[in-house]
Amino acid sequence: GNCWDNAPIESFFGHMKDEFNLVDCKTFEEAVNEIDDYMDYYNNDRYQWELAKLSPREYYAYVTTDVYPLKITPTK
Repeated sequence: GNCWDNAPIESFFGHMKDEFNLVDCKTFEEAVNEIDDYMDYYNNDRYQWELAKLSPREYYAYVTTDVYPLKITPTK
């Protein structure tokens, strides 16, 4: 094992703990649904600096079509 192998999952759990709270979940199923929803958001819709400030879905569309989806304002 390499100590860097664990970095992605540590990052995921760090973000998860910061971004939502399971206190409101009354049942195990509600907690599972909340975690599943967060995992979907984290993997598909969360903006990432490493992906040209796009979500993974937007980045995939950008790479495959070469059309950047965000409006770029020219600097003076």
